[in-house]
Amino acid sequence: MVNFSANNLYLVKNIKYDKANVFIFKDHYTNRTYKLYDYSKSFQFTNDIPYCIAGKINSANNQLYLIIETAKEDKKNLPNGPKP
Repeated sequence: MVNFSANNLYLVKNIKYDKANVFIFKDHYTNRTYKLYDYSKSFQFTNDIPYCIAGKINSANNQLYLIIETAKEDKKNLPNGPKP
């Protein structure tokens, strides 16, 4: 497995399955979307807050899965955050 991390991600959609919660995030600057898996079902996110997310990349059946290990608010990129 390989590590990944991304910041300034905003929640687009949350899908709950029996085995995992799946979150769709969008990077505010690059407009990339990420499909992140939470097998522990321990993370909760809101739409209007940017997040820093890190975890592992797993591959199975020729697909890549981004597994969330840690997540926190991205305080550097808050819409009304402190100005430098």
